[in-house]
Amino acid sequence: MNALHIKKGATSHSAYNLRPTYGDAVEQHTLAVLVDNEAGVLARVIGLFSGRGYNIESLTVAEVDHTGKRSRITIVTRGTPLVIEQIKAQLGRIIPVHQVNDLTVEGPSVERELALIKVSGGGDKRVEALRLADIFRAKVVDSTLESFVFELTGAPDKIDAFAELMRPLGLSEIARTGVAALSRGES
Repeated sequence: MNALHIKKGATSHSAYNLRPTYGDAVEQHTLAVLVDNEAGVLARVIGLFSGRGYNIESLTVAEVDHTGKRSRITIVTRGTPLVIEQIKAQLGRIIPVHQVNDLTVEGPSVERELALIKVSGGGDKRVEALRLADIFRAKVVDSTLESFVFELTGAPDKIDAFAELMRPLGLSEIARTGVAALSRGES
């Protein structure tokens, strides 16, 4: 051992550590991509993911600038930090892409999702479903003698938790919009 008590080969204390510090841990990232609103752009972006074996956990697309004909694609994906950096770099090279933001690392952001959840059943299960919906602030948007359709807006984890609680009460269908996200504060 040397006088500084640094183990031979240790790089965390070296002034010469030029190696990237990417880990092997798989992380979830939310990417916001500003693109031209034209035919084939979404296919090119999705093709980048499928061609390289990257998974998309959530995808939302909407026009955000009618006069400039721009759309925003919000993508939730998982990968190691190195894979996420590769995705961002490859997205930035696609011609109609104007901007790629990683909302996960660029600071605080707000993520929301909308879900419609149909629960079928009667009796005590019906009463329990209504009670839980009230706790989660879900709105009843349709009701029949056999079922309810709840509308729930919130973070993806909140929707997952509500759906899991509804399973034993008769969850029969669920439709989700995918994540919409914006960075907090000033841009």
